[in-house]
Amino acid sequence: MAMWIQAQQLQGDALHQMQALYGQHFPIEVRHYLAQWIESQLWDSVEVDSPAEEAKAKRLLDNLVAELQRKAQLQGGEDGFLLKIKLGHYANQLKSTYDRCPLELVRCIKHILRSEQRLVQEATNATSGSGGQAMDTLSQRHQQINQAFEELRLATQETENELRKLQHSQEYFIIQYQENLRIQAQLTSLSSLPPAERTQRETTLQSKRTTVEAWLTREASTLQKYRLDLSEQHQKTLTLLRKQQTLILDEELIQWKRRQQLAGNGGPHEGGLDVLQSWCEKLADLIWQNRQQIRRCEHLTQQLPLPGPMEELLTKLNADITDIISALVTSTFIIEKQPPQVLKTQTKFAATVRLLVGGKLNVHMNPPQVKAVIVSEQQAKALLKNESTQSESSGEILNNNCVMEYHQATGTLTAHFRNMSLKRIKRSDRRGAESVTEEKFTVLFESQFSVGGNELVFHVKTLSLPVVVIVHGSQDNNATATVLWDNAFAEPGRVPFIVPDKVMWSQLCEALDMKYKAEMHSGRGLSEDNLVFLAQKAFTSSSNNPEDFRNMTISWAQFNRESLPGRNFTFWQWLDGVVELMKKHLKPHWNDGAILGFVNKQQAQDMLMSKPNGTFLLRFSDSEIGGITIAWVAENPNKPGERLVWNLLPYTTKDFSIRSLADRISDLNHLLYLYPDRPKDEVFAKYYTPPLSKAVDGYVKPQIKQVVPEFATQNPEPSGGATSFMDQTPSPSVTHPNNFGVYPTILSVSFLSESST
Repeated sequence: MAMWIQAQQLQGDALHQMQALYGQHFPIEVRHYLAQWIESQLWDSVEVDSPAEEAKAKRLLDNLVAELQRKAQLQGGEDGFLLKIKLGHYANQLKSTYDRCPLELVRCIKHILRSEQRLVQEATNATSGSGGQAMDTLSQRHQQINQAFEELRLATQETENELRKLQHSQEYFIIQYQENLRIQAQLTSLSSLPPAERTQRETTLQSKRTTVEAWLTREASTLQKYRLDLSEQHQKTLTLLRKQQTLILDEELIQWKRRQQLAGNGGPHEGGLDVLQSWCEKLADLIWQNRQQIRRCEHLTQQLPLPGPMEELLTKLNADITDIISALVTSTFIIEKQPPQVLKTQTKFAATVRLLVGGKLNVHMNPPQVKAVIVSEQQAKALLKNESTQSESSGEILNNNCVMEYHQATGTLTAHFRNMSLKRIKRSDRRGAESVTEEKFTVLFESQFSVGGNELVFHVKTLSLPVVVIVHGSQDNNATATVLWDNAFAEPGRVPFIVPDKVMWSQLCEALDMKYKAEMHSGRGLSEDNLVFLAQKAFTSSSNNPEDFRNMTISWAQFNRESLPGRNFTFWQWLDGVVELMKKHLKPHWNDGAILGFVNKQQAQDMLMSKPNGTFLLRFSDSEIGGITIAWVAENPNKPGERLVWNLLPYTTKDFSIRSLADRISDLNHLLYLYPDRPKDEVFAKYYTPPLSKAVDGYVKPQIKQVVPEFATQNPEPSGGATSFMDQTPSPSVTHPNNFGVYPTILSVSFLSESST
């Protein structure tokens, strides 16, 4: 209910925007009386574009109707009588409206709640001044845009008033012109009258004609001046419209698209399109009003031709306004939900296309069809240069046609491609060392529709973000590298799909940190020490000073084409292996700060040797993709008094699918403190698997445990039974030139002690 309380405090334009969210599709009274209930429901858990979610949406609708009916029944007394009737009516109305399409109700309420949240946030930032400089700048920019719209509205209203005056003046001129023609006809007919009468009548008519003609001459000049002045005013309005449209399309919309691209690397969500759509709809409305005014001016000019440049001026104005609306329509045909950028053949995928001005221009009255085709980088270049008259394809997409749907509750016109699948792909000849996972494609969405009763016909196209096509899961990590590099370093307005071959190391650090945080779903990203470790790996350097890497550049080849020295994998393949391991099995431990990870073997040695025996840390393996090892300090079992740092053979995803990290650490009794000095149970106990219960039906339950034979000490079982260790073979002999050793772990099986029947 807190959101509704704040929404009621909105003022001015924000209040009008909030009120405009409501109507017959969802009455504001329902929002008011069910505020707490509405805000407590999990609307965001329903995917409105998935038919499978319809049952969940239906339950929400039924619950909403029941809650409204309950609220109605609680109303009593004289004051509550009308409200009881009204709420009951709304319950029936919502049931009737959404019973066959409950997902539309969810879409509507999600739109309302998000819009309210945005309006409240903007109002809070504007009044508190605590939103930071970036938010202040955003608010100022939005304020400037809204002020410009007000100027355009006033200018359009002024030209409308002037046009009406011109029309009135011209109509009166035509009446007077017809009067002059009537006088002329009367003079012509005087020849049939007697001379005396003719002379008297002729003098009167001549005088009258002279007066009217003089007035017509003056008025014609005035009308022409009115027309020229109005034409000049329209030209000024069109200049303002172009400026406003450039600001919205070339700055605001481009920034939204850039945020959408960075979101592909794990950046913040690009944000909704509601504000952009409202601006684009205002533009469309103003452009259309001015276009209609110019058309009426043309009609007036044709109705009463006068000497002068008006015809040429109006032709230019008409061409200019058509260019402006064409740019608006073609630029606002956008991809709201991008197809996956790593696209596997024979796999279902989805995308959503939206026309921001579709509702305002009534495009939905004759819903257009959108087609999706996959094209190569070269074909995309040709399309943008208008060198390709018809869309070529580099593959075959199934279910690639979709009709745009208008959602009245949100005012959006969208095409939801829910079940596309790439059946086949046609690859081009590769350049040099380029691999198939470096080849970029894009999904082209195109449609055709008319506005204004077929006055204008538009053929619109939009390209998706670059897509890398794979045929096997083993290609995923290299394809992800191509996508990450492109998303991070693409410049707005580039030729498809050019990206720099080299970037500053600091730029790559930002991209990797963004990706890592997103994969971990955590605010704990890559620290400066982590990034120094990665720089050492990328540049084969031993420096620990971050400043040594700040001005260095890293090439694409260093990132994911050339193997690291002495390894058979690239820098990215190693890091991606870490990310996948963490994401699947170790995310909670990273977020708890339990995993240092980015520490090499020598650093681990230096850190642990100053700590008590039994202190351990977790670090990522240098030699194995997606491996993590435990390093600990302990006395050498074979040489009393000598302390060594030991390293277990790295664990991988396969190991953790058998037994979790926390349980493995619990198994190893010689591990006592997580570096620097935290008791291990304090950190990991909440993740331990609970002890097995007693056997039932006479069966003994096995329990897998991990041992390092040289350090194994038996623990009493919680059940009180004895533990049998199996396969406790001695570890291979190792040498310790640097005071650290590598030991494999052995999984043992313990049995619950119980008699079988």
